[in-house]
Amino acid sequence: MAKAKPRVKLPKKAAKGEIIEIKTLISHKMESGFRKDSKTGELVPRRIINKFVCSFNGKQVFASDWHPAISANPYMSFSFRAEESGTFVFEWTDDDGSVYSIEKKLTVS
Repeated sequence: MAKAKPRVKLPKKAAKGEIIEIKTLISHKMESGFRKDSKTGELVPRRIINKFVCSFNGKQVFASDWHPAISANPYMSFSFRAEESGTFVFEWTDDDGSVYSIEKKLTVS
């Protein structure tokens, strides 16, 4: 499988106390382990993103556990109250132990 590609969209600037929307998406097949290979008839091994974590300035602000029923290329959206400038770190953990991450900065004025 090709390496998963994470993407994040959030404003670069926000006013102090403003609630911003953060949108994330990761390109990933999300094999549930229940689908059979059309050529061999054998089950395709499970390989999903099983955990998503977002931290801001080193403090976890959002996390979720994902299960086989989630769709391919999973999308996640959540809100965040901007109180200070800093850096978000977004991490997706794969069943095989791979961790895909991306960082985004936010400036609060």
